[in-house]
Amino acid sequence: MYIPTIGCEVHCELKTKTKLFCSCKNEFGGEPNTHCCPVCSGFPGVLPSLNEMAVEYAVKAGLALHSTINKFSKWDRKNYFYPDLPKAWQTSQYDLPLCVGGYVEFMLDGKLKRVRLNRIHLEEDAGKLVHDGGVSRVDYNRCGVPLIEIVTEPDMHSAEEVVAFLTELKSVLKYTGISDVKMQEGSLRCDVNLSVAEEGAPLGTRTETKNLNSFRAVARSVLYETRRQIDEITSGGKIVQETRRFDDNKGVGYAMRSKEDAHDYRYFPEPDLLPVVFTDKKLEKIASSIPELKAARISRYMGEFSLPEYDARVLTADKEVSDLFDETVSLGVDPKKASNFIMSEVLRLAKSDGSEEVELKISSKTLAGILKLLHSDEINNLGAKSLLAALWGTEADPRSKAEEMGLLQSNDEGEIKAIFDSVIAANKKQAEDFISGNDKLRGYFVGQVMRAAGGKANPKIINALLDKLKAGI
Repeated sequence: MYIPTIGCEVHCELKTKTKLFCSCKNEFGGEPNTHCCPVCSGFPGVLPSLNEMAVEYAVKAGLALHSTINKFSKWDRKNYFYPDLPKAWQTSQYDLPLCVGGYVEFMLDGKLKRVRLNRIHLEEDAGKLVHDGGVSRVDYNRCGVPLIEIVTEPDMHSAEEVVAFLTELKSVLKYTGISDVKMQEGSLRCDVNLSVAEEGAPLGTRTETKNLNSFRAVARSVLYETRRQIDEITSGGKIVQETRRFDDNKGVGYAMRSKEDAHDYRYFPEPDLLPVVFTDKKLEKIASSIPELKAARISRYMGEFSLPEYDARVLTADKEVSDLFDETVSLGVDPKKASNFIMSEVLRLAKSDGSEEVELKISSKTLAGILKLLHSDEINNLGAKSLLAALWGTEADPRSKAEEMGLLQSNDEGEIKAIFDSVIAANKKQAEDFISGNDKLRGYFVGQVMRAAGGKANPKIINALLDKLKAGI
């Protein structure tokens, strides 16, 4: 039986205001080649100027991922010729990176899994090649954007493990605030190194599939490459070490070029940049700037709010969702009720387009307003769902909107009792069956009273009246 062995190289762009070695804007989009200058475009004679914030962000990522921070690290030139690299080298780090070791832990199939990290280093991004109508163009807007490369050990053996690892890594990076980790915009990209070998045998020859920018593409690429390598070996062929691409639209991969080794890049120390040196005091300051991370929030939710572990993990999977929960609870909403509503209704709308990204369009103030109306029985569960959808992406007042939509329900027991009595009188046979023990008719009567009351009767009062009817009170 052949087993795949997988390691990842994850590239994460940092959300600094400017690029790594110049003052050009670091922002997504813009007309091609408008966020460029002589430095990031590789003009002869220019000199780089290091962005200190990018270095601090890289260290912050390392600390959050349990890495050891090198107090002395240096810059290196990684030399290769490609149209998206105008200098013909990439300023990166080779033998003395900022961060060494570390790990990412995640739950998969009810078990805790740990993937070790080899290193995290800081480097500049390359430009972007655009292929259209048989013509290739290059956009240098992305050239020089600061990014960290997170290199794992070959600790994964399935597509499910890789996706679970990336999901957790993305969550941690988002919590630190160093990146928006938007895969659809290229600020988080993954290269997958994969080899197959029979169980217990030495690792096989690996291939590297480059620039996968969605979890779906990663999973499909791993499955495709695993099958391809097994088919090649079992048919008598040989795996070639190469760099590959994966076409997610077609579901197939293809070879790009033979895979380089480190010596092929002719690394040598960058002569135009000083080494990066840290003091204990500086590292302590960076560490103190890291916000409460996912693991700490899970523990807090389970302890302070008595939430089940499942709830705590769902709420903390995305920092924005976790922040929404915290802020909503701080406004006086019961934690468990806030948790249930966020998990069932808010997340349904936040992921309604099928995207891997969570897009919240509701403020904690608005959400708290909805839940307070629900808690005070001024609206029912169905009304709360309708109100959330109506307020999604707006700042309207929940009570005013509920009134406008006719969602505010009546709590006048006398008024509801009159409607209830008329429904019972019109359905004597069903009432007799209900009193005799056919509790399935409860829903029928609730529906009939709600219909007669124009949907505004409190279901709790209706159910209480049904209980009294059944008891003969």
